[in-house]
Amino acid sequence: MAHLLFDQSKKIWGCVAAFVLFILAATASVSLGQITIPFSTVVDAFVHFDPAITEHMLVRTTRLTRAIIAMVIGGALAVAGAYMQALTRNPLASPSIFGINAGAMFFIVLALSIFPAASMLVYMWVAFLGAAVAAVIVYFLGSLGRDGLSPVKMVLAGSAVAALFASFTQGTLVLNEENLESVLFWMGGSVSVRTMENVQPLLPIMGAAFILALCLARPVNVLISGDDVARGLGLRLGWVKFALAVVIVVLAGGSVAMGGTIAFIGLIVPHIARGLVGQDYRWIVPYCALMGASLLLCADVLARFIIMPQEMPIGVLTALMGTPFFIYIARRGFVKK
Repeated sequence: MAHLLFDQSKKIWGCVAAFVLFILAATASVSLGQITIPFSTVVDAFVHFDPAITEHMLVRTTRLTRAIIAMVIGGALAVAGAYMQALTRNPLASPSIFGINAGAMFFIVLALSIFPAASMLVYMWVAFLGAAVAAVIVYFLGSLGRDGLSPVKMVLAGSAVAALFASFTQGTLVLNEENLESVLFWMGGSVSVRTMENVQPLLPIMGAAFILALCLARPVNVLISGDDVARGLGLRLGWVKFALAVVIVVLAGGSVAMGGTIAFIGLIVPHIARGLVGQDYRWIVPYCALMGASLLLCADVLARFIIMPQEMPIGVLTALMGTPFFIYIARRGFVKK
C-alpha cells in the first residue's frame, strides 16, 4: 500500500513538473523571437493593454495566437498518437506514419482547388473527412490476408497510404499552380500564419475531443489487456474502439487544419509518457497533452532563430527530431511480427 501511494505521488509530482515545463515553454513562445519582449512587458500586455505600444500589440495579436495554436496542435497529436498505439497495439503508430495527416492534407488541398474562398470551418470538416478516409483505408489494408491485422502490416499500409496521398497532393498542386502559395504553410507545417479568428471554430471541437480522450482512459486500460479479457470484464469493445477512432480523427484532422503537416509528435511523446508513468492511460493522456504542447512550443521558438530573419517550417524541425527516434524504436525490435 505504501509503495502504491509513493508511486502515485511520483506521478502527481511528475505531472506538476510537466505543467511547469509547459508554462515555461508558453512564456518563451510569447517572449522570444526576432523582437525579444521582456516578461514584465508581456504581463503588462494583458494587465494594462495599450494598443499604442508595439510590444503589446505583438503579444496580443501574434505571439499569443501562435502559442495557443502550437499548444493545441502539440497536445492533440500526442494524445492521438497515444491512442493510436493503444488501439492498434503498435508502438510505431502515429497520425503521420499511418497516413492520417497525409489524407487530411490531400483533402484540404483538393478543397482549396475547388473552393479557394471557403471558410476555415469548411476546411476543418474536409480535414476530418480526409483523416477518416485515410484511417479506414489503412485499417482495411492492414487487415487483409489470412493472419489478419498485425503491427507490421499496419506500418506498411500506413506508409503506402501516406505516400499515395502525398503523390495525390503534389499532382493536384501541379494541375492548379495558382493555389500553391496558399498551401505551402500547410505542407511544411506552421503555426505562424493563422489568426485567432481562423482557428476559433476549431477550438470547441478540439476541446470536446480532449475531454472525450480523458473519459476513455479507463476503458483503454482494459482494452490494452486484450479483446477477450476486455469482453470478459464487460467492456463494449465496438463502442470503445469507435469512440477512440473519433478522437483520433478529430485531433489529427483538426491539427492538420490548424497547422498543416507536423510529423512525429504523435510518435515521440507517447513513448516518453509511458516511460514515466507506465501503461496507465489515466496518466498517459494528461502527460501527453502537456508534453506534446511543450515540445511543439519549444520547436516553434527554435524555428524562429535557426535561419533568422526568416523562419524554418516547424514541420521540418519535428521531422528532424522524430526520424532518429523512429529508427531507434524499429532497431530495438519493438514492432511485433
